Amino acid sequence: MSNIPAELKYVESHEWLRLEADGSVTVGITAHAQELLGDIVFVELPKIGSVLAKEEQAGAVESVKAASDVYCPIAGEVLEVNGELEGAPDLANNDPYGAGWFFKIKPANASDLDGLMDAAAYAKEIGA
Repeated sequence: MSNIPAELKYVESHEWLRLEADGSVTVGITAHAQELLGDIVFVELPKIGSVLAKEEQAGAVESVKAASDVYCPIAGEVLEVNGELEGAPDLANNDPYGAGWFFKIKPANASDLDGLMDAAAYAKEIGA
C-alpha cells in the first residue's frame, strides 16, 4: 500500500482527490491506473469553467496499450487544468500523485468527499 497516499480519497474508476486549503479539489489518476494503462502518450483535459456532474466524463487518457476516459469523481466547476500534461503526458506515469495531476475543481458540495474511499479501502478494491 506504499504507493497509495493516505491523505487522498479514491473512487472505483481509479481517480484520486486531494482537498486543498482553499477548498478546491485536485484530481488525478492513481498509480494503479497508470500501471494498467502503460506509457501515457496523450491526455485530454476538461475546459476551465466547465461544470461537471459526478461521474461525468472529464477527459481521456491514451497510452501505448489503451485509451481510457477520466471521470469527475464529484460534481463541481473546473477551476484549473494541468497544462504541463499536454506537452509531457508521461508526468501521469512518472508522478501520478504530484506533477501528474489532471484538474482542480470547486466542489458543488464539499461533503461529497465524505463518501469516497480512503487509502485502505482503495487498496482492498484493487487487491493491493
